[in-house]
Amino acid sequence: MRMLLRGAAALAAVVTVASLTSGAAAHPRTDRAAEAVQAAAAAQIPPGVTAGVAVYDREAGKFTEQVDDSAQFRSASVVKLLLTLDFLWNRGPDYTIPAADRARLEPMLRGSDDNAADYFWSAYGGSAIIKRTTDRTELGLRDTAPPPADYPGYWGYTAVSARDTVAIYRYILEKAPAPVRDFIMDNLRRSTRCSATDHFDQHFGIAGAFDKPWAVKQGWSGKYAKGTCGSQTASSGAQAGALTEPAAPAPRTAAAVDLTRPALHTTGTVGADDRSIVAVLTLHPVGTSYGKAYTDIGRLTRSLNVPGAKRPAGTWFGTWGEFVNVRRGPATVGDRMTQLPAGVEVLVGCQVRGEVVSVPPYTNEWWAYLPQYGGYVSNIYISSPDNRLPNVPECAA
Repeated sequence: MRMLLRGAAALAAVVTVASLTSGAAAHPRTDRAAEAVQAAAAAQIPPGVTAGVAVYDREAGKFTEQVDDSAQFRSASVVKLLLTLDFLWNRGPDYTIPAADRARLEPMLRGSDDNAADYFWSAYGGSAIIKRTTDRTELGLRDTAPPPADYPGYWGYTAVSARDTVAIYRYILEKAPAPVRDFIMDNLRRSTRCSATDHFDQHFGIAGAFDKPWAVKQGWSGKYAKGTCGSQTASSGAQAGALTEPAAPAPRTAAAVDLTRPALHTTGTVGADDRSIVAVLTLHPVGTSYGKAYTDIGRLTRSLNVPGAKRPAGTWFGTWGEFVNVRRGPATVGDRMTQLPAGVEVLVGCQVRGEVVSVPPYTNEWWAYLPQYGGYVSNIYISSPDNRLPNVPECAA
C-alpha cells in the first residue's frame, strides 16, 4: 500500500468513461425547455461549474446536445476565430496571406498566441472587428457582442455563446471560400499541446476526450493555480487581452457577462469530414486550480453525445503532486517530455515495471503509459491505493 491520503476515497478517482446517449429528438426545435431537459440527461456538468454546451451533427443536420446554448460567456481565445475571419475576408479573390501575417495567424490558431491577437485587434479596429462579424448575416451570430466599454483592449472579453460558436464553425466549413476554410481548419488540426504565450497545456476537453481526427480552438481566461507544459512552468495566466486582467472588474448589471470566474472553453470539430461541431464553454469557482478545471471540462466533454467521435482506449485516473514529469521511458533518467498540470486526470493505456521511485516512506516500481502524451509517469503519482493500477494491462514488450 502507498500514500495513505488516498485510501477508499481514491478509488472514486478512477474513472472509466462510457459513451452516453443523448435524448435529443430529431424534430424541429419547437420546445426548447423539453430539449434542454433531454440534453441535460447526457451532458454531465460537474458541481460548481457553469456551462453552455452545443453539439451539432453535420451529417444528420441537427443538434445532439444543447444546454444553455444561448448563454453568453467571455470568449477568451475563441474570439481568435473571428479575428482570423475578419482578416481573411479582405484578402480575396485569391486570399493570398503576406508572410508576416501568416507568421502571426498560424501560431495564433495552433498555439493560441496572444501577441498575435493583440496585433490584429489593434491593427484592424478592436471592437469594430466584432461589429463587422456580427453584421454579416451569413454568419448568423445572435449572442456575440464586443467587450464592455470599460475594457476596449480586452479582445477575450468579447461575448460568445455555444450556439454562436457552432454557427462560426458551420460558416467556416459550409459557406466560407475554400482557401479560408482550408487555412483555418488545417491550422486547428495542428493544435499544439503547449500554448505559445503562457505555456499552458491546451489539449483539454475535445483534444483529451476523443481520438483524432479533431480540430480545436481552445480558450482560457482568469486566475488559475499553476499550470505546466513542455519544459516551461507557467504561473497563473490571463488570456483576455494585451493587459493583465484586473482583480476586481468594474460593477456590472446582472445580465452582463461574468468577467470574474475562471473560464475554460473547448471548441472545434470531431470525426471524419468534421462531422460534429462541439462547443463547451465553462466557468469555474474562483480559486479553482488549472488541473481541476482541466479535469472538470474533460469529464463534461466525455459525457457528450458526439456523433462520429472515437473514444480513446484506456482508464482515467486522478493524479496528485505538482510538476509531475512525463518521461519518454519508465525511468527518471528518461527525457522529460512535459509536466502535468497539478491534480489533472489522465488516461492510462497500460503499465510497466521500471525504475523504482521513492517518495518517503513509499516506493513504487510501476509506471503508467499515457497515450495522449506519448510518455510515462510513475504510478506513485497516480491516485490509486495499490502500486499496480487495477484493471490496467501491462504494456506489450
